[in-house]
Amino acid sequence: MSLLLILLTSCNSDVPVPASADFGPDHVHVTITRVATHPFLSRHNLRLSFAGSGTCSGEAELFPDTGHVSRRNLYQTRTGLLYVVGQFDARIIDLLHCSITLAEFRSLDRYVTFLGSFDEDDHNRWTYFSAGQRLELPFEKR
Repeated sequence: MSLLLILLTSCNSDVPVPASADFGPDHVHVTITRVATHPFLSRHNLRLSFAGSGTCSGEAELFPDTGHVSRRNLYQTRTGLLYVVGQFDARIIDLLHCSITLAEFRSLDRYVTFLGSFDEDDHNRWTYFSAGQRLELPFEKR
């Protein structure tokens, strides 16, 4: 019986787990929802969504987490674009054009403000950490 309990508590749930951030004068709401795709390994599908002022909103699938690479850093450019940057992908949220686009890392503006990270906490719970809660963490070079 105790073995069954240990197995059940160590299993990943396939229930969607959202983490959200609200910020800026436009009250932008950004969410990344994570869904486990394997009962024991750290494998997840990730979905990005945003809602700006008015009727502006959008959604996009992010590259899946194939092993402890769910973290996405959130940045804002001087022109108001938002970057959602992961280990292997980057998305640009353009509130003016109400869109999300996939971007090459080399095309991203380097002069940005770090807003926070979507990541696991110390208890492996999916959450959002603002820049005031946790410093920017670099991605590992692979």
